Amino acid sequence: MIGHQLALLQRELWEHRSIYVTPAAIASVVLVLTLTGQVTVSAFGEGVDMAIVGASNVDDVHRRMALGGILGFVTSIFALGALIVTIFYCLDTLYAERKDKSILFWRSLPITDAETVISKLITAILVIPLVALIAAIATQLLVLMLSSIWVIIQGGNAGHLIWASAPLADMWISSLIVALAMPLWLSPFIGWFLFVSAYTKRSPLLLAFLPIFIVPMLEAMLPGRSHLLFNAIFVRTFKVPLFNVDEFSWFGDDMRFSMAEETISMLGSLDLTKFLGSPSLWAGLIVCGLFTTAAIYVRRYRDESY
Repeated sequence: MIGHQLALLQRELWEHRSIYVTPAAIASVVLVLTLTGQVTVSAFGEGVDMAIVGASNVDDVHRRMALGGILGFVTSIFALGALIVTIFYCLDTLYAERKDKSILFWRSLPITDAETVISKLITAILVIPLVALIAAIATQLLVLMLSSIWVIIQGGNAGHLIWASAPLADMWISSLIVALAMPLWLSPFIGWFLFVSAYTKRSPLLLAFLPIFIVPMLEAMLPGRSHLLFNAIFVRTFKVPLFNVDEFSWFGDDMRFSMAEETISMLGSLDLTKFLGSPSLWAGLIVCGLFTTAAIYVRRYRDESY
């Protein structure tokens, strides 16, 4: 079973190159923009000198916040890319193997439909986020290295201004937690997309998203104006019980900021206990399991003729 899954995961990386090509493309764009920005800013000689002197005299907490914001922005770009890749991967993976008839070859191997679909679920929930996270960390290090070289050229102390204040461990641990937690929270959509990919004969993107928007609209037109599906689809999606909102308010409240200078961190803004104890999380995993089971059933018994 484990050997089959490893082989199937390798197959997914082989057949869906966007899983690693997209993060590589994002990294290239970020690095090019970093270099372009440094070259552009270097033209303002006196302003750059004043900025470096000012940054050297700012306390470590503010430098840590500024660098954390830059690193977080880089991570968010990769997270957005991973989300887009996951959506298109889930909608294409079972649909494409029927369209190009490669499903006939894979069915000739001693691999069950359940193993195949589960490998695709693991790819969407685990592999894609981790690949994006690794690419994000590598890009962050490269951005910091380029920034260090630029600061040294401008006469600044890169060790003091950048490396001593960059919250790398805090950022990386919190990013890993988010990368593992968010796909679990969005697992009902992942299961739904896999089911659509296994079921539809054409236009999986359209078939996947039309019900998500139309069904809640029809529900609102019924007597009583129920919003059960709207809340389940939209409100739940954005109301993730992982982030402690009060922690983020430190960044906009000078008094609270001054009282909590030593505790401000991205990791401190996460509440993993509340997340794992959320009934909505486990209900979503059950829904994902039902859709995944339906995808296995459809892949096993549907007619492959077009």
